[in-house]
Amino acid sequence: MTYTPSQLLSFDEFLNQYGSNPRYELADGELIDMEPTGPHEAVAGKVASKLSIELERHNHPWFIPRTCIIRPFTDVATARRPDVVILDETSLANEPLWQREPVITLASSIKLIVEVVSTNWETDYARKVEEYALFGIPEYWIVDYRGLGGVAFIGRPKQPTLTVCRLVNQDYIQQQYRLGQSIASPLLPELALKLDNLLPR
Repeated sequence: MTYTPSQLLSFDEFLNQYGSNPRYELADGELIDMEPTGPHEAVAGKVASKLSIELERHNHPWFIPRTCIIRPFTDVATARRPDVVILDETSLANEPLWQREPVITLASSIKLIVEVVSTNWETDYARKVEEYALFGIPEYWIVDYRGLGGVAFIGRPKQPTLTVCRLVNQDYIQQQYRLGQSIASPLLPELALKLDNLLPR
């Protein structure tokens, strides 16, 4: 991930200039080039596929959009593009921008966010944990398929880890899963999934 030097952008400027380009996010007005790799996209695609099957199996009124922007705070120029997000279709009528742009401004519209870790692991483990908790996202997954996160986040030895963050009050309770372990999702309690199923070939 690289930071593109430029003047700070407002959220509206970001939306006008980069809203249709999934490569960029905005953090406190600063444009961020996420530089996705092929393996990163493979893992994100597998996560979306496994979750979509589970949503269909239970006939939830939820879906995974092809692309969307999360605007967690109205007073801060930040725009996130999660690798995978599950939206509640029944809540989208309350979204002020949805009819014009795929922008989510209400936490009540979001059931789950998944971020796949790449070189920006600090953002996924620290900043986004804080942002998504403050925003009120009930469940947040961090898929660290290469074991890149700092030992303070994934322990020793560093290894592939999937962290499920469950919102309790205003903080996340975190549970880590390694290869071979079944992942427990509060949102999807019957989900049969292991990190092994998500790794690139």
